[in-house]
Amino acid sequence: MWKTLTFATEDGLAAIQKWRSEGRVAVWLHIPILQSRFIAPAASLGFCFHHAESDSSTLSLWLGEGPSRLPGYATHQVGVAGAVFDENTRKILVVQDRNKLKNMWKFPGGLSEPGEDIGDTAVREVFEETGIKSEFRSLLSIRQQHTHPGAFGKSDMYIICRLKPYSFTINFCQHECLRCEWMDLSDLVKTENTTPITSRVARLLLYGYREGFDKIDLTMEELPAVYTGLFYKIYHKELPDSYKTMTGMD
Repeated sequence: MWKTLTFATEDGLAAIQKWRSEGRVAVWLHIPILQSRFIAPAASLGFCFHHAESDSSTLSLWLGEGPSRLPGYATHQVGVAGAVFDENTRKILVVQDRNKLKNMWKFPGGLSEPGEDIGDTAVREVFEETGIKSEFRSLLSIRQQHTHPGAFGKSDMYIICRLKPYSFTINFCQHECLRCEWMDLSDLVKTENTTPITSRVARLLLYGYREGFDKIDLTMEELPAVYTGLFYKIYHKELPDSYKTMTGMD
C-alpha cells in the first residue's frame, strides 16, 4: 500500500511511525514549487527526490523491508520523425537543421509531448517544420540509444513513421530549418549527405514502394485497455486476411 500526500502538518516522525503501523510500505510527497521550504525537513526524515515537473517536485520514502521497490523516474525521451512520401511523384520530404554543425538531409521531426500518440507527433512536427499537412500511415523503424547527450545522458527512442502528404507547398520554419525540399527517393538513397538512419529508412521505403508497403509497414490498431474507459495502440505487421478469418479475428 502506498501513501500519497501533499505535506503532513503533523510531526514528521510521528507520521512515519503511524504509516508504518498501518502497513504502508512507501510514501510519496508532492511539493509545489512555492512550498519548496518543506524539501529540507522532508530530506532530514529520509525522503529522497524521485522526479520534478516545472511547478513541483515529488519525493519518496521507502518504509518496507529490503531495498526500495518503487518504480524509477522516467529515463527515456521519445523523438519522432515523419517520412512523408508521395507515391505519385516518388518524392520524399527532407530538411536540413539550421543549428547543426553538419547540415545533412533528414526527415522532419521532434520530441513527443506527454500524452501524445506517435503518429500525431510525426504529423504535428512535420507541419510545424515544413508547413506540409500529412496523415499517419505506419511505423517504419525504432532506434534505441543510451547515455544520449541530447537526452541529459538518459536513453533515447527515435521512431520514424511513414506519412502520406495532403499538401505539397513547402513553407518551412526559418528558425529550425536551413533547407527543405521534396527529393526523389532514389536520390536520397544514393546521397552521402545524410544520416545513417535516414539512408537506411530511405532504402526501406524504396523497397516498400517497389514490392508493396505491406512488406515493411508496422500498422496501428487501437484496442480497449484493461482499465475501464481507456485504450491503447498496438503496432505490428498486418496479418493476412485469410489468417484473420481462420482465427476469428475479423
